[in-house]
Amino acid sequence: MENNSKIYIAGRKNLIAVAIAEVLKDKGYTNIIFAPEELDLLDQSAVAGFFDVEKPEYVFYTYGKFGGIFATNNYPADFIYENLQIQNNVIHSAYKIKVKKLLFLGSSCIYPSDCPQPIKEEYLFSGKLEKTSESYAIAKIAGIKMCQAYWRQYGFKCILAIPATIYGPQDDFSLETGHVIPALFKKFHAAKVGNEKKVVVWGTGKPRRELIYAQDLAEACIFLMQNYDSPEIINVGTGQDLTINELALLIKDAVGFKGDIVFDASKPDGVAQKLLDSTKIKKIGWQHKVSLIEGIRRTYNWYQRQVK
Repeated sequence: MENNSKIYIAGRKNLIAVAIAEVLKDKGYTNIIFAPEELDLLDQSAVAGFFDVEKPEYVFYTYGKFGGIFATNNYPADFIYENLQIQNNVIHSAYKIKVKKLLFLGSSCIYPSDCPQPIKEEYLFSGKLEKTSESYAIAKIAGIKMCQAYWRQYGFKCILAIPATIYGPQDDFSLETGHVIPALFKKFHAAKVGNEKKVVVWGTGKPRRELIYAQDLAEACIFLMQNYDSPEIINVGTGQDLTINELALLIKDAVGFKGDIVFDASKPDGVAQKLLDSTKIKKIGWQHKVSLIEGIRRTYNWYQRQVK
């Protein structure tokens, strides 16, 4: 990519889309676009028209209807329909106007629920998916296979990044649709402000999760766009994980909540562990920079400014 290359970030300004835009600007890229709010990404002709008019040279596909275990478990039809429809529209339109390169951001939930840890890229399709996120995972797998098919048949360059669980400013802090970190922030902050004596956390607290700060993932996406040319998936993680119990304690401390943590074991845990093997991306020169403690501090500082 050149500094004046036209770059489209498909993502409705979600946390990773915003982070990519900010990092690109910091690196001197000057021609970054988002789609107008009124563009219906579910509408194939509207998306095609947008690409025909704007003619981006590079595309970061960060879009996804995504969420935590409550959302993926309770709205499977929405997750599979919207993700399939929108990624089909964007990938095909990008191919039609001869975009130079597209990065498709996947999800670690594409891997089987019981595969060995850390998870290598070749473990894809080696077992069954986690039931609570199956619809979302299937949609993401379809996007991966579509990109690989377009590369094979048409020579259309689509690279495929599989990140650990993302968190950071601009996240979805809804209890219904948010991932684990923003949901915990919301719970602990509300409990602190309300002088409550306990916070209830879903599950047993035993599952382990790997987390990556949005700015680190943005750096990785830009690095891959510049340095990776293969249709094979590539993991992007920190190489470190922790239990939900340990994470809850870190967030409790960051928020300054003095009460107790109670785990509701009647609620689903999800997959027992998701730790990516990120050897491939590290070998070509990328490494995360933001520690989990620092990322949590930055995220909570941002969240506090939004709720004042």
